Amino acid sequence: MSRRLITLLPLAVFLAVAVYFALALRPNRDTQALPSVMIDKPVPAFDLPSLADGPNLSPAAASGEVVVINYFASWCVPCRIEHPVLMALKSQKVTLWGIAYKDKPEESRTFIAQSGDPYARIGVDRDGRTGFDFGVYGVPETYVIDRAGHIRKRFVGPLTPEIAERELVPLVRALAKP
Repeated sequence: MSRRLITLLPLAVFLAVAVYFALALRPNRDTQALPSVMIDKPVPAFDLPSLADGPNLSPAAASGEVVVINYFASWCVPCRIEHPVLMALKSQKVTLWGIAYKDKPEESRTFIAQSGDPYARIGVDRDGRTGFDFGVYGVPETYVIDRAGHIRKRFVGPLTPEIAERELVPLVRALAKP
């Protein structure tokens, strides 16, 4: 009997792999979605030096307002692609905070000077510790923080105008309502 089970083992493994791929490749699956255990959890504690010699960046600075935190870096090509979307969000009065992730401050300053500054405040996460606490996979990543200081949404990869208008802006407006 055990010999018969051994001969069926490859078939069982094949079926398990086939089911896994069938589920992973199903239509209408959001391939950009990466799960985050931080959704609906408080923003991790952080205290980052300012890129512009201002006060440090910390969650306490939000003081009860909805904030969008965008992790970026000067060396990040997708960050450059998303930058016009961030500039448009600024013009729509969305409060953006930038966190320069694993970047040299002088290079971040040059990037912002050349591209425009969409951020109300910018912190420097030189060693990536704050990004690690947020669960950042890579830049760019964007987080929507509610008035109570909880992470409500995470966007992985560059924001597009469509994503900003369809998801981010309506969420920010809904969270800002009293």
